[in-house]
Amino acid sequence: SLSSLQFLERLDLSFNRLRWLPQDFSRRLSSLQELRLDHNLLQHIDSAALQDSENLRKLDLSYNRIRAMDAKAFTSLSHLNLLNLEGNRLNVLQDGVLSRQQSLEVLLLSHNNISAIESEALAPLRSLTVLGLQGNMLRHIRFKTFLKLQTTRTHLQMSLNPWTCDCELQRVFGKIQYVRHLHVEDYKDIICHSPSQQAGNSLASQDSQLCVLETASVLVITITVMLAVIGTLVKAERNRKNKQLVSEAEAQEKKNDGY
Repeated sequence: SLSSLQFLERLDLSFNRLRWLPQDFSRRLSSLQELRLDHNLLQHIDSAALQDSENLRKLDLSYNRIRAMDAKAFTSLSHLNLLNLEGNRLNVLQDGVLSRQQSLEVLLLSHNNISAIESEALAPLRSLTVLGLQGNMLRHIRFKTFLKLQTTRTHLQMSLNPWTCDCELQRVFGKIQYVRHLHVEDYKDIICHSPSQQAGNSLASQDSQLCVLETASVLVITITVMLAVIGTLVKAERNRKNKQLVSEAEAQEKKNDGY
């Protein structure tokens, strides 16, 4: 149905009931620069569906039902500037899915179910300026994952996640704040979900308290263990001396009986 549209530059198929894209979807759409497929019922993006869209600059797949994508789904889209995947059901941002997107400037992943970002998932994105991760299921992040974003300037949006506020998380965000090309836009809006004593507090308001508390807890545990060990050693030494005294007394008694 689209085979005669080889000069088409913009295609808007949003707000329909599309459940899938055929493998030959982009076969005659080589001039396409913007494709809107938002607010449909798509559950999966096949690796062949977009393979002939080399000139695509903007791809909007927001508010579908996408849970996973083929590792090669975006391989041919090397000129992509904007990729919108907001409001889907993604669980993990996987290594290799964005391996050819060196030109990608805006990546929107808000309001998915993302609980993990694999270590090399962001590394290829050399031009990224905006990374939207609000409203996912992130509890922890690794500093190395974001350090691999070798960009000029990237704005991170990280609020509305169920963060576990501990010393490690505070250290990660503290390090990110000192990386020149990374900026957490909504740092003051990052709210602790757990542990219960921190729930509802902003991470920024904790300053370095989380690490102080953790250090204090470690010291208390260490001291308690050391005291327990010392107590055990003292008790063992006391028992040893008591046994030695009993043995000496028995030996003396036998000696006396001999006389």
